Amino acid sequence: MTELSIGTKIEHPKFGQGIVIDDSDEYSYNIYFGTEHGEKEISKRFDGFVLIKLVEKDKNSVSLDEIRKVLQDIIEPLTEPLVDCKMADKWENGNLILQPFDKTLQSKEIPIDGFFHKIVMTRDRLRVMEQKINASKLSDSEKVELQQYITRIYGSLTTFNVLFRFKDDYFKGTGGD
Repeated sequence: MTELSIGTKIEHPKFGQGIVIDDSDEYSYNIYFGTEHGEKEISKRFDGFVLIKLVEKDKNSVSLDEIRKVLQDIIEPLTEPLVDCKMADKWENGNLILQPFDKTLQSKEIPIDGFFHKIVMTRDRLRVMEQKINASKLSDSEKVELQQYITRIYGSLTTFNVLFRFKDDYFKGTGGD
């Protein structure tokens, strides 16, 4: 039987057309069959599918697990706050009410702790962006220009400082220390 590599297209009798997305396992392939059937693990001994397009093995190809690891490394810092900061006690269990000027329209009520979490996540993502800019191969002048934009963003977010319990957690713009 022909060894299938990543990118090879096949036709499976039950799941239809699919594409090999991982061939690193000794005994099986991971094949993606679209949104209807998703990803399936198929034995390398199974000979009931038709080969549509064979892709030659690339010695530099990456496994699905390696791709997942890289994506996890990218996404993980963006989903959790870098610093555990606290919301001011007076806002605990409170609600943010957005009231339109037109009284015939319905207002929107949002739990403040959820809103606070989004503000903290925004701040932490900005910090990650700063780190990536500083570690990038951009020229110094490009880095300074991007840092100035980020500083202005922090300045725009100072309105939300009222939500933070500790001053050390506040947003600081160009006027901050």
